[in-house]
Amino acid sequence: MAYKEKEIEKLYYTISEVAAIFDVNASLIRFWEKEFDILKPKKNKKGNRLFTKDDIDNLRLIYNLVKEKGYTLQGAKDKLKGKKDDAQTHVEVVKKLKEIRDYLIELKDLMIIDHPEKNLITKSQPLPNELEKKEDIPNDISPNQISLFDF
Repeated sequence: MAYKEKEIEKLYYTISEVAAIFDVNASLIRFWEKEFDILKPKKNKKGNRLFTKDDIDNLRLIYNLVKEKGYTLQGAKDKLKGKKDDAQTHVEVVKKLKEIRDYLIELKDLMIIDHPEKNLITKSQPLPNELEKKEDIPNDISPNQISLFDF
């Protein structure tokens, strides 16, 4: 198994760093800060917002509810007040699944580099469901073969 060095985590993140994490504008982060009581970033003497890891986790919950699930702001507020644990668990599960997917893709790429002759499905070959006629299927690929990495 490949050794992966742990990323250094900062104690505080600026609003521009947080906006970059979620790929949103800083103005949206400021707006959510006003709308949601759970967001309480610290401010330095200059008034710059400094977000902690907990603030980022709360933003991840809000982002998931509003941007990914399509909740209204009021709906997201109600969900966070009522069943915050359910929403947090869901976000953590999705995050772990994305990490597993990234790891599997990395593993697949390493296997292709180490053993290209054993690669049955490559990006250059069409997948069976992309083929128009059954007779176009190459001999080494069955029509029922599915690749987890091509979704």
